[in-house]
Amino acid sequence: QVHLVESGGGLVEPGSSLRLSCAVSGLALDKYSIGWFRQAPGKEREGVSCIANNGGATYSPDSLQGRFTVSTDNAKNTVYLQMNSLKPDDTAVYYCAVDSRRVGVRFCLMGPSEYDNWGQGTQVTVSS
Repeated sequence: QVHLVESGGGLVEPGSSLRLSCAVSGLALDKYSIGWFRQAPGKEREGVSCIANNGGATYSPDSLQGRFTVSTDNAKNTVYLQMNSLKPDDTAVYYCAVDSRRVGVRFCLMGPSEYDNWGQGTQVTVSS
């Protein structure tokens, strides 16, 4: 059974940085795509970054202006989301997810429906 646990969220001031972690058990990450998503109150869940761990291709929406970076440590079976220059609009619950249905692909997708295993989420609040 695949299990994902996010950590690293918290309350930070605008302009700060945070690094979220997602520890994965039940499968070896090096063959799968992993996504980071967020959901603010009253809004739909949206993708903020993803990585195709087989080859390392990454993607983030242009709207984030390069502030978020995804990476993996396959030895630790852990995925990270580095978030810089945080803004109040970044306040949300952040989730990691693994697409276990596509093995060995060299692309990742940003639609939540593309992922079948999810963590419980970690709250990020950006406020002065």
